[in-house]
Amino acid sequence: MKQHEAVILAMQQNGGYATLGQLYQTAPKIPGSKWRTKTPFATIRRIVQEHNEFFKIRPGLWALTSEKEKVLHLFSGEKTETKEREYSHYFFQGLVAEIGNLKGFQTFIPAQDKNKPYSKQKLGDVATLSKLYEFTYTDVLRKAQTIDVAWFNVRKYPNSFFEIEHSTDMYNSLLKFVELQDFRTNFYIVADSQRQVEFDTKISLSAFSPIKSFVRFWDYELVLDLHAKVAASHLAEKALL
Repeated sequence: MKQHEAVILAMQQNGGYATLGQLYQTAPKIPGSKWRTKTPFATIRRIVQEHNEFFKIRPGLWALTSEKEKVLHLFSGEKTETKEREYSHYFFQGLVAEIGNLKGFQTFIPAQDKNKPYSKQKLGDVATLSKLYEFTYTDVLRKAQTIDVAWFNVRKYPNSFFEIEHSTDMYNSLLKFVELQDFRTNFYIVADSQRQVEFDTKISLSAFSPIKSFVRFWDYELVLDLHAKVAASHLAEKALL
């Protein structure tokens, strides 16, 4: 089997689209494919860029040309609230959880989101924790349990909290972060790059001055790029063991 055929199969198995990070993890494992190269990740990037069988949805996210109509409908078709959340909010929620897993953290996703779709699986399948660690008082835990993604370290304390803001008001997310300001934790708002100005405006409000220096903005392209780099690093490290 040729390498580009393996990439096609990997995308088909993922629903007709995939991030580079997902392809790094799946394409070389397709039965019958041969990857006699020291740089398989560079080869995969070249394949999706040069072969007509693939097209770019956004940097780091590719799809099959044969599935173009379906895939574009999922990611940029009807702008109904359901479609927006299913294929944007939940998609990036899953990516952030996967990044945490690859970096060695334990990950948590709220109970209300665990059955939501992420590629060909559910968000609950990505998270490594079924229950949030009781790292603080009950009333603060109630807030933490609603945050889109949480990464925990080996000491069972939160390392990072993420809120995915595809279409909702990020003001409410920042209020959640205020409740957790006493922990040595990183806070992230993940959204389209077009919402950077909105983030800068709201984080500058006096109400958020206690957490301003701890909250960062990640746009979707950064998440996709980080997912690819972390996946490549993780696989390279495993190959050395």
